Amino acid sequence: MPKITSYAAKSVFDPPAYSQGVKVEGAQTLLFIAGQVDYDAHGNCAHPGDFAAQTKAVLEALKAQVEAGGGTMASIVKINTYVTDMRYRPEYARLRSEYFGPKAPASTMVAISALAAPEFLIEIEAVAVI
Repeated sequence: MPKITSYAAKSVFDPPAYSQGVKVEGAQTLLFIAGQVDYDAHGNCAHPGDFAAQTKAVLEALKAQVEAGGGTMASIVKINTYVTDMRYRPEYARLRSEYFGPKAPASTMVAISALAAPEFLIEIEAVAVI
């Protein structure tokens, strides 16, 4: 089992909600998880216009992907989150903490003009170690 430790350099602000850096020791396998969106069974957006529902669905898809690869949500060391409006940030932080606890892994959040389909409001990709 790899040892995963969050850290921040003493000269860098260490925010309470995510890790500035993650050190992984003894890892055998890396999972690179593609950006997950709120797909329904037919590949369409399952919850158009509902950011909270899309975020929960995306986090559930991320959880399913990491578990299918043999890990858990605790195995995730890096997430990149893309949203179409930065005003979603507080709601996203609240929902993210339900899956990662109060301190998420190393994280980047970027506001972009659009995702693969205009109905999608959020996409999350991840790297995990198992």
